[in-house]
Amino acid sequence: MTHLRVDLLVIGFGKGGKTLAAALGNQGRSVVLVEKSPAMYGGTCINVGCVPTKSMVYHSEQRRPGEDGVTAHAVAVTATQALTADLRAVNYGIFDPIPSVRVLTGRAVFTGPDSVSVSTADGEVTVSAAAVVIDTGSVPVVPDIPGLRECPVAVTSAELLSRVPRSDRLVVLGGGYIGLELASMMAGFGTEVTVLEHHSQILRFEDDDVAASARDLLERRGVRIVTGAALHEVSTVGGGARVRYSVDGQTTAADGDTILVALGRVPDTAGLGLDTAGIRTAANGAVAVDEFLRAGVPNVYAVGDVNGGPQFTYISLDDHRIVLDQLSGVAQPRSTAQRAAVPNCLFLTPPLARVGVTEREARQAGRAVRVAVSPVAKLATVPRARIVGETAGLIKLVVDAETDLILGAALLCHDAHEVINLVSLAMRHRVTATAMREGMYTHPSMSEFFNQLLGMLR
Repeated sequence: MTHLRVDLLVIGFGKGGKTLAAALGNQGRSVVLVEKSPAMYGGTCINVGCVPTKSMVYHSEQRRPGEDGVTAHAVAVTATQALTADLRAVNYGIFDPIPSVRVLTGRAVFTGPDSVSVSTADGEVTVSAAAVVIDTGSVPVVPDIPGLRECPVAVTSAELLSRVPRSDRLVVLGGGYIGLELASMMAGFGTEVTVLEHHSQILRFEDDDVAASARDLLERRGVRIVTGAALHEVSTVGGGARVRYSVDGQTTAADGDTILVALGRVPDTAGLGLDTAGIRTAANGAVAVDEFLRAGVPNVYAVGDVNGGPQFTYISLDDHRIVLDQLSGVAQPRSTAQRAAVPNCLFLTPPLARVGVTEREARQAGRAVRVAVSPVAKLATVPRARIVGETAGLIKLVVDAETDLILGAALLCHDAHEVINLVSLAMRHRVTATAMREGMYTHPSMSEFFNQLLGMLR
């Protein structure tokens, strides 16, 4: 058995963990990074999350009229797998020039608050460290619906991304971000898609006009959406499956060649032996942390999805900054409490990006607000949307009536995933709506909508 004593132990190859490992390694400190699978070097985002999903979305958008969807899908899968393999190698290779960092491939189990045992192909390795960072990410939820776990054609998002040949009929369980994104993508390849959503509307945290616009966009793309659907049973039918569900007490069924389980993700902490280390978890398995991401045990931290925070790669990156400040002895370290105006994006076609509060949330909080909202097609001074042939969608901004500061935005439009960062930056630095309205933007670009839309505030 090999015994290692290092300055930092990182469990998991996610964005926050690998960035911390590289940062401390470049300072000459000794680091061990443990990843349970060589297929996950670089973390969830690169291998089974953001990158392959957005690659497949992109390829579905590039499918030419009349092009065979099965062939286009197969080409997209091949290209996406080559992309992720390249990124996996690049991420593993970032430690080649850092001699003080060692990567172990195997499952880590805590043997104490500052030590783990790692089962590698070359035998057992024990690692103890001055500081430990848990970055094991999250895993899909597969609920206890009768027949679901035994269904041979039920898959998670990671499996769907590499599944060939393309399904002719896909039933998506769940109308959240993952479900809708993949539903839109598969519809782009010509698959017949049905989404079963438990709640009364998709995107229920959005304003009604934004959610309705997104639903209309999806339905025009060919996605059938059933809301208020209570799932009862999944059964095998021929080479596919049948999902029984009810709406308003009326039971019916949806058949598919593939069933996508998109009912959320939970922190991946099972089997880590956290009890042995005295590390507490929440009901969903998340490592309990404070605003400095400390796990309640001296010198143990949790970053990324595993700590129960927002499941975004850029949150994990910011988590690394918070922990790095503490490991570097910064007098006034940053914390999660300092985060503001964090954007997010649902990659439909076109994407839905948002930041801040909705109009409904602002009014419920008693804020006096002014609102500017318009379908993209009616924004005459934004020719970029017409140039790229993407005039679908809706843009909405919510502004504080007293301070003129932007409180929130929902952009369902071409390039929304880029423009939302400009809105987020303006919110963090307290740039007024008037200043945004009077700004100068490149032409033709989607960001020009600030000039016209903010002149429509009511």
